[in-house]
Amino acid sequence: MSHHADAAQPRQVLRLAVAAESLVVPIEAVHEILEVGRMTPMPQSPSFLRGVMNLRGAVVPVLDLAARFGLEPVQIGRRSAVVVVECAGDELQDKVVAGLLVDAVYEVLEFRSEQLESVPSLGVRLPAGFVAGMINLPSGYAALLSLDQILAPSDLAQRIAEAQES
Repeated sequence: MSHHADAAQPRQVLRLAVAAESLVVPIEAVHEILEVGRMTPMPQSPSFLRGVMNLRGAVVPVLDLAARFGLEPVQIGRRSAVVVVECAGDELQDKVVAGLLVDAVYEVLEFRSEQLESVPSLGVRLPAGFVAGMINLPSGYAALLSLDQILAPSDLAQRIAEAQES
């Protein structure tokens, strides 16, 4: 099977919502979807770090995706969920596992690479680096999140250091 055929394979993504934005993450990055449970707050942490949770003995940070985008923090409601994802890290840490606090989780969808469009410079409220592209879905456009940018360990470490200094 040639590499060219691989590119035509549909990719599966999980659609979720944060602050009225329709977002998708690659399904292979998603470990599990949890109800919002007990989170231990971290003292002197950036506003987007809602705390840490214990996942079968592992301590997992929970990021408020809306606050990470610079929007109003997620108000925890009936549909809120924590999506546990794993992605590549950087020179500080080679792999990241984190929980993303979101307003709602919807369905798993497939898209083909030709449905992926570049991010328009206008009309998108999300920081450009956090979005890998826009996917044209029947329900409208959804932003494909760039998890390795959102969860970059060196950026997060810097934000945590800044919060502890202030």
